[in-house]
Amino acid sequence: MIRLVTARRLQRLEQDAEQARIRVREVQAQADTALGRHVHNVVELTARLERAETTTDEVAVLLSGAMKELSAAQQEILLKDIEIRRLRDELEGESLEGRTLTVLLHHGEPHTIYASREDAYADTATHGAPAGARWQTCDERPAAAFTWRLEAFTYNPASNGFRRLLMPAPKPVEGAA
Repeated sequence: MIRLVTARRLQRLEQDAEQARIRVREVQAQADTALGRHVHNVVELTARLERAETTTDEVAVLLSGAMKELSAAQQEILLKDIEIRRLRDELEGESLEGRTLTVLLHHGEPHTIYASREDAYADTATHGAPAGARWQTCDERPAAAFTWRLEAFTYNPASNGFRRLLMPAPKPVEGAA
């Protein structure tokens, strides 16, 4: 088959080819721009991923340390709980009659309770009293008059509670018969 191509048709084909080349350049530029954006996003996401992995590793180390501390604290609480139960069992098995407690008062307010006077003397050095300090005996002055003061209490079965060992002498009430 023979086809005749006229100059006009040839000119139209050249124009179509030129338009196609222009369109290819435009599409290529758009593709290059899209590729550049994609590469930039990939680089940015990779950097964020690396930072996240680093943070995750740091958090894992911190969490591991916190878990160890938590485990140690739980073990310490368990040991203290066992000791408290042992002391409760020991106390429940004994009669409280005649038993004494020593209370460390700071400006008249209870600070610490000790099972014995010896325990009180041993511990009071931690509160600023020199070891072997001479403690003033309780007298008629109020407990608030002393910076630190030891008071002894004994169990009184009649009241089902503890009373001071050294009670101040009762003062007569004025106008009473």
